[in-house]
Amino acid sequence: MGSPSSTTSTPAVAGGPVVARATRDRGELDRADVQGLVGSGYGRLPEARFVGVRIDDEAAGRALLSRLLPQVTSTSGTHAARALNLAITHTGLAHLGLPRPALELFSLEFTGGMATPSRSAFLGDVGEHDSAGWAWGGPRNPRVDILLLLYAATTVELDSLHEDVRSAAGTDGVAEVAVLATSTLTPHDHHGFADGISQPAVAGLHGNAQDGDVALGEFLLGHPNAYGRYTSRPLLPATADPEGLLPSAPDARDKVDLGRNGTYLVVRTLAQDVAAFWEHVDRWAARTGLPRDLVAAKIVGRWRSGTSLTVSPEVDVPAGPVDNSFRYHRDGDALGLGCPVAAHVRRANPRDSLDPCPGSDASLKVNNRHRLIRRGRRYGPAAQDGGDAERGLHFLCLNANISRQFEFVQHTWLNNPAFAGLQDSPDPLVGAHAPGTGLFPVPAVPVRHRLLGLPTFTRVRGGTYAFMPGLRALAYLAAGPWAQEAVPRPRDG
Repeated sequence: MGSPSSTTSTPAVAGGPVVARATRDRGELDRADVQGLVGSGYGRLPEARFVGVRIDDEAAGRALLSRLLPQVTSTSGTHAARALNLAITHTGLAHLGLPRPALELFSLEFTGGMATPSRSAFLGDVGEHDSAGWAWGGPRNPRVDILLLLYAATTVELDSLHEDVRSAAGTDGVAEVAVLATSTLTPHDHHGFADGISQPAVAGLHGNAQDGDVALGEFLLGHPNAYGRYTSRPLLPATADPEGLLPSAPDARDKVDLGRNGTYLVVRTLAQDVAAFWEHVDRWAARTGLPRDLVAAKIVGRWRSGTSLTVSPEVDVPAGPVDNSFRYHRDGDALGLGCPVAAHVRRANPRDSLDPCPGSDASLKVNNRHRLIRRGRRYGPAAQDGGDAERGLHFLCLNANISRQFEFVQHTWLNNPAFAGLQDSPDPLVGAHAPGTGLFPVPAVPVRHRLLGLPTFTRVRGGTYAFMPGLRALAYLAAGPWAQEAVPRPRDG
């Protein structure tokens, strides 16, 4: 792959030409500066492909960003038949030539990466989940510096977008090292359960904030988070931005904000053993006498339609919209007689089940400090079509604080065998544990059920932490603080 020449057009960034910094930063959300994945999972675009790129030459890497920038989709503008977003790993920022002082200002989790020994141990990526055996993103795989997220209305359009990206890369200095295919988007996951439910309502992201919305700064850097503070991020001296591409920092005088309107992208490729899941559901149904669909719903925490067991504990309600406004304690399910405390969705989002006062608004506030925007896509054939072919989920989530959000949920809620006072009970669907260990308790009256010998249904096959910059920050990275050339205007979409 080559090293395309930089453009020399008039300086411009998302939303129009560069203007005086003091007049363009008023504290409100500039949607034209936010990559589109933050505001939408692109449900209107059922085809997707994720492409990992390695940078072997700084100039070629920056030229690639410069050429892609006009195609990067923001949260503002009209819908189109394709969308492109991108995120950059810490090694990618280094190979783009970002100076070391700036590199050291990013979070420790992002700087170290997902596949370091300490992070692997904390996340449960050991044994069969060990990064040494990953298909991509691990220490034995080619390095991923930039992750390109491609979305399209049709497979033909997706292929065309992929070719455009390859053309932008040229022939030298940049190499495509991983291609993560996805299945055509459907409303259900590989297990047959409704997917994409229970996304957080984010204050100011799609309009005026409502009571109970999660703070914008939980997902976008440079905005107040749930504590009313600004999450740590890379703030640079104004002299490092001679072209005036970056917004000023709202909380630091004489600083420009490389992080503002950016977020951290967590990617995990999770292989799912769907056949084993239903085999054990049938076995446990036979032993307990419970209906097959109820056993599966108890493990997941919802019926296949998406209806919560707290809302309808005995029968599925497939017709009508899903009621997602419930709370576990407030709505009478504190003991888990409807939705078990150990169920996957209950521990991924405990709602009002947390201390200091379960059932209260204070409990919800604690929960909202650990929320994630999920943007995953399935891969592999449907369970009934593909036999033994690998299938699973490319899990994607967005958060401003990897440690307090993604890693906390993974370690303290999903993998924790003592979650909420349980014993030897990791997440039954995605939790990391030795095969055949652990149990899944199902509260019932007069006697609870205990499903023993919990198998491993999900195996980690790849992953990375990446920084998804705002459009102005992306323009800055493309140009370099030392460059006199400007970069083209990104396309709204």
